[in-house]
Amino acid sequence: MADPHPLVRLEALALIAIGGFAGSNLRFFAMGLLPDVASIVLVNAVASAVLAVVVYEAEAAGRLSSRARLVLTTGFLSSLSTYSTFALQAALASSPLALFGVVAANYGLGLVGVLAGRALARRLDGPRPVGGETT
Repeated sequence: MADPHPLVRLEALALIAIGGFAGSNLRFFAMGLLPDVASIVLVNAVASAVLAVVVYEAEAAGRLSSRARLVLTTGFLSSLSTYSTFALQAALASSPLALFGVVAANYGLGLVGVLAGRALARRLDGPRPVGGETT
């Protein structure tokens, strides 16, 4: 397979940079509004939910272009969410209970976000026929 034209790669990098700029600034804004752990749990859960909607819309419904997916997933959502800060907060937890709380909140609410996002995307997609091919 031939490599894409350099301008195509440059466009992809620009889209990722634009999304990344917006996502990281939104995370920074959230960290100014809420305590550190709560803000990271919130942005990770929200990013998980939005990612579920975007993936479902892109894969199942085919509504999002490859450019929109690139700016939203690789750019915006990957910069909004932060595994590194979550890992640092877990490493610096003051007690085993605090460590468990940080880990459980990030993974638990992240999973809830994915499930909620998937449910929302399916609802936005409209009702589906029930009963298979013969109905």
